[in-house]
Amino acid sequence: MHEYLVDPEIERYCSAMTSDESPLLQELIETTNREMAYPIKLSGKLIGRTLNMLTRVSGARSILEIGMFTGYSALSMAEALPADGRIICCESNPRAISFAQGFFDRSPDGSKIDVRFGKALDTIASLQQPFDIVFIDADKRNYFNYLKATLGLVNSGGLIIIDNALWQGQVLDPQDEKDRAIDDMNRFIHESDELDNCFLTIRDGLNVVRKR
Repeated sequence: MHEYLVDPEIERYCSAMTSDESPLLQELIETTNREMAYPIKLSGKLIGRTLNMLTRVSGARSILEIGMFTGYSALSMAEALPADGRIICCESNPRAISFAQGFFDRSPDGSKIDVRFGKALDTIASLQQPFDIVFIDADKRNYFNYLKATLGLVNSGGLIIIDNALWQGQVLDPQDEKDRAIDDMNRFIHESDELDNCFLTIRDGLNVVRKR
């Protein structure tokens, strides 16, 4: 498994030269690192600012997030939504939900976030409204299933943004179920006549997909 996909000095430089998050988001990162297990699950500044930028420039009003963890990516996108915008977040960890809600309650944008507890595929199956953006960052075995389940919920011209799409380089030589699920998903996207994409080497790979 590749420890670094991009030279860490380059990563640090890019992060330093990227617009800063709000103070509340910075506090969320610091508190997650101090109090939560597996803080590596945080999307991080470069992903967070990319999500914020894509939300702004796309004019998105409705977002579905699959895998919220402590709410960093959700709040990053919520800050870029208009006042009547909405994010539905799927999360199965009660402690992460409680942690995130504490920060949402302190944000003027937190009321835009609707957290749904339970298995993401069950939540997705209950949804009917269309979305302008879907952000996938949950259990890797189900990545391809999440993509297939949400394709019908994305508006034409909408985005599906997939984090960890390089899976620390394991997609180059898939060995287990997670590796194969992510590689199969990436190949499906590339070969689909209904999708355009730009595969970015930010952090652990960000596959930005547009539904035609």
